[in-house]
Amino acid sequence: MVSNSRIRIGSAPDSWGVWFPSDPVQVPADRFLAEVSASGYEWIELGPYGYLPTDPAQLQDQLDAHHLKVSAGTVFSRLHHENSWDEVWKQVTDVAALTQAVGGQHIVVIPFMWRDDKTGLAIESREFSEEQWTRITTGHDELGRRILDEYGLHVQFHSHADSHVGYQKDIERFVESTNPDYVNLCLDTGHVAYYGGDSVGLIQKYPERIGYLHLKAVDPVLRAEVLANDISFSEAVKRGIMIEPPAGEPNLDEVLTAARALDRDLYGIVEQDLYPCPVDMPFPIARRTHTFLSSCGDPSWLEIGTQHPLSTDTAETTENSKGTIDV
Repeated sequence: MVSNSRIRIGSAPDSWGVWFPSDPVQVPADRFLAEVSASGYEWIELGPYGYLPTDPAQLQDQLDAHHLKVSAGTVFSRLHHENSWDEVWKQVTDVAALTQAVGGQHIVVIPFMWRDDKTGLAIESREFSEEQWTRITTGHDELGRRILDEYGLHVQFHSHADSHVGYQKDIERFVESTNPDYVNLCLDTGHVAYYGGDSVGLIQKYPERIGYLHLKAVDPVLRAEVLANDISFSEAVKRGIMIEPPAGEPNLDEVLTAARALDRDLYGIVEQDLYPCPVDMPFPIARRTHTFLSSCGDPSWLEIGTQHPLSTDTAETTENSKGTIDV
C-alpha cells in the first residue's frame, strides 16, 4: 500500500532571533512574516505569546496576507513547581485559544529552565527531586487531557537545554512516565544533540511517541566546550551553538528519513536559536536551510514550499531596518 503521509516543513520566530513577546533587539513581527514566507515556508509556529497579534481575526489577516498557516503554539511551563497549575493553565489556555482559532493542531510545552534565559544565572537546583518528577509527569498528563478535551489540540513536550529534562535518560524517563493519549514528544533535534543524545534512536525506540519535530543542529566542537565549562544555554546560543545545517549534529537527512518511516503526518519546524542577532542575519540562513531541506526528501512525502522574491515593499522595509547587535 502506498502511504499518503506527509512531513510538512515550516519555520518559527526562533529562527529569526525571537525569544520574547517584545524586545527591541528582535526582528519585528511584520518583517518575520514577510521573510519566512519569502524563504519558501508555508507553516509557522506562533512563537512567544504576544509577538504576533493575539486577536484571532487580526492574526488570520496577517497570515493570509503572507500565505502562511499555523502548526502550533508554544508555551513554557513550571509544572514541576508546587501550586503552579493555575498559572500554567491560564498561560496555556491563552495560547491554545489563539492556536485553535487560526487552525493550529498542537501546543508545544517547554519546561522552564533552571537557569535564567537572559542572564544564565542559576535560579533553582539543576536536579529534580522525586516529588518534582511526579509533578511534571502527572501535570503534563492532566494538561494534555484538558487541552485535548477543551481545545482539540495535542500537547507535545519539548526537552530543553538548561532544563531538568535535557539529557536522553531524562527524556526517556519522561516518555515512560506519561500517558501517550495526552502527551507526546516534540523531538527537538538540536536540544537532544546538545547533550549528546540520539534523535534517530529516540524515533526508533519510541515510534508512537513522536508527535512533532523541531529541526536544528548543534556545533559539536562548541558543544564540547560548553559542556566542559558548564556554560549556560543563553551564552552558548550567543556563541553560535545552534549551527546552520547541513553542518553540525545530527544529520537532518537521517532524522527525516527515520521520521518518514513512522508513516504518519508530522510537522518539522526549523528552529535555529539565534537570540540575539543582527536583524539582517536570519533571512539568508532561512533561504539556505530551506534549499538544504528541500534536497533531503522526496516530494511524495516531504511538503516544503517554494522560495520566491521578497515583495518590493518588504525589500524596502528590510533595507531600512538593518542593524547589528553586540553579542
